[in-house]
Amino acid sequence: MRLCERLKGDSLQNIMSAKPIPLEEGYTAEFDRVDKHEWYKIIDQFSDANIYQTWSYDAVRCGEGNISHFVLRLANEIVCAAQARIVRIPVVGLGAAYFLWGPLWQLRNQVKDPSVFRMAIRALRNEYVCRRGLILRILPILYNDNPGLYLNILLEEGYTTPEKDSQRTLILDIQPPIEDLRKKLKQKWRNCLNRAERNNLELIEGTEDSLFADFIGIYRELLQRKKFKEPNDINEFRIIQRELPPELKMRIFICQSGGLISAGAIFTAIGGTGVYLFGATNDQGMKNNGSYLLQWKAVQWMKNNGCRYYNLNGINPTLNPGSYHFKSGISGKNGKDVHYLGRFDCYSGVISATLAHTADLAFPFMKKIISFFGLRARSKPREL
Repeated sequence: MRLCERLKGDSLQNIMSAKPIPLEEGYTAEFDRVDKHEWYKIIDQFSDANIYQTWSYDAVRCGEGNISHFVLRLANEIVCAAQARIVRIPVVGLGAAYFLWGPLWQLRNQVKDPSVFRMAIRALRNEYVCRRGLILRILPILYNDNPGLYLNILLEEGYTTPEKDSQRTLILDIQPPIEDLRKKLKQKWRNCLNRAERNNLELIEGTEDSLFADFIGIYRELLQRKKFKEPNDINEFRIIQRELPPELKMRIFICQSGGLISAGAIFTAIGGTGVYLFGATNDQGMKNNGSYLLQWKAVQWMKNNGCRYYNLNGINPTLNPGSYHFKSGISGKNGKDVHYLGRFDCYSGVISATLAHTADLAFPFMKKIISFFGLRARSKPREL
């Protein structure tokens, strides 16, 4: 598909002009005026806050000198915030600002206001595309349950639609009483949980570095057994854990049987949604169903931590049917199978749009670099 065929109406016009569009009356945008302490106070106001928008996450993954912070105010009250990873690509001279699971615009205990989202993405375009001349790439936390509203806003504000199918996940509503959640698990999943609870397993949970080290051991064992490539650098997350403030640290769950580790999992609960980050089990864990007990205890921890939803963080029934079966079991009757609305790009001109599109499609080595700030934002493993 040619680039111009991907751009519609206002999107193409805005790329051609790359001129800032004024914000509506009462809105003001601020960039790079906050420090780490202030940033954590700000994101605590949002129900869509998440680990990928924490200062520690991008500071560890790309360095503090390569992150940028945006705050949107309405009548001097903060209504939106977002953290970007800034990446410069050598030789071709491209640069990009990438927002993973941002911007944050859903204030706690308030009704979603799409006009705030509109002003947020407009302010991002004005700054990073029109003023800084960067490619702007965002992956917002939006699902296909109401695609038309937000898709239209993004197109009208000069963003292009993603070409490929968006990622899919399961969202579990954990607001009902825990007894009701258990009743609505899939029957086979609940049977496995019952067996795990009868196996006298020892469960350890916490945020300590020693637990992270224990998890890495069983996680690497799993990757080797299944001959999987490491999808995320687990050591980077260990460093991120050390940098996060206590109240935002990931929660590590370890299951032991006979003094030996048989299963482990890592979760995060920032904002109103808990997220499943990593999981691993060994042969013993497969027999004693330890992973079922870990998941169930994690749901209880998320509820106690004030979360309303649990994001099982990706499914692919075709490529990974085992993981899908496990996750769909806990999702049960309280879960919802959704697609993310996808990735959206905004460019400073047709030339930068064409270069970025060509690099994505035609140059494998460039695609690896662009993926650093693209949809998956992953990097090669490194040892501590």
